[in-house]
Amino acid sequence: MFAASWKPNPLAQPPLYLDHAASTPLLDVARDALAQGFAAWANPSSPHRQGRAARALLEDARARVKAALGWPGEVVFTSGASEALALAIAHAKADRVLVGAVEHDAVLRPAGEAAPRLVVDGNGVIDLAALDRALEGPTALIAVQQVNSETGVIQPLDRIAARVREAGGVLLADCAQAAGKIALPDADLIALSAHKFGGPIGIGALLVRDFALLRAPGGQERGYRAGTENMPGALAMAAALEAGDGWMDQAAQLRSHLDAGVIAAGGSIVAGTAPRCPTIGSVRMPGISAAAQLIRFDAAGIAVSAGSACSSGSLKPSHVLSAMGLDPKTVGEVIRVSIGRETGEADIERFLSLWRLMAQGAGR
Repeated sequence: MFAASWKPNPLAQPPLYLDHAASTPLLDVARDALAQGFAAWANPSSPHRQGRAARALLEDARARVKAALGWPGEVVFTSGASEALALAIAHAKADRVLVGAVEHDAVLRPAGEAAPRLVVDGNGVIDLAALDRALEGPTALIAVQQVNSETGVIQPLDRIAARVREAGGVLLADCAQAAGKIALPDADLIALSAHKFGGPIGIGALLVRDFALLRAPGGQERGYRAGTENMPGALAMAAALEAGDGWMDQAAQLRSHLDAGVIAAGGSIVAGTAPRCPTIGSVRMPGISAAAQLIRFDAAGIAVSAGSACSSGSLKPSHVLSAMGLDPKTVGEVIRVSIGRETGEADIERFLSLWRLMAQGAGR
């Protein structure tokens, strides 16, 4: 039972958005860049003057993305991280695919059920000894998420990369939650999505260290991705990346406040001892299901989620938390709170105020 005194009124306070890991609002600089692209719109593959002008803007965006990320290789624009991951998995020059057990569905789907899963420890970190064993044999593409989309745990990709290279493999890093926030890893292929860091939905990229790693399926984007190039989206993506990651210290302070408040109220933090990206907190309220929590937070105008956006509407338990060894009851009591640029201390305290009331009700 919940405390009888708690009667949330969604009209009493403005909506509070704490689901930035699913998608974060478009930055003003990205909106302005979109407008610039739409004003100059033509097909960048067309040979006429307008097409050449659009091509110049597209290539300028490509160079700016590389500079903003400090990426020395190539950039293939896609519709987002999901397409970038699928492209890499389908066309990397490797004989087999290995995936982490806690990867996003955008990796698991194109890899297929037959792709071996790399086991993880209780924090969701890849077991390096198991990785070494899995790397024995034919050339492998290894797909690992830099920042887990449900827990925020950061994989030790520097150590993983060294092992993969020694074995002659190819490392694909899913950096959808990391790009624009923390430094990118030393991977061979990197997938990212603009709407995770303040760019628009519908644009992302596959960063490629060397095109020799990929088979070219044909089409635009130097033969690696078919379809008319999204020049306005590419400009907006570049602008969003150029806005920088100067808000990460604030995010770390806010996440620390969140963690402390949850623990003080009798809750717990998933993988709280592991290195985590400051923008994501995975928290458990014992005795209350995640579904019930989401309903009550939503009734109070607070947007949070259970798991990643692609699966939070399903009734299936989180494969991420299950792979980490959490029991089904615990898995069913975990929600995700994710922080954005505009999140402030008052927002975290507002979330915690309702959390405390709910936790009190659960203890009765």
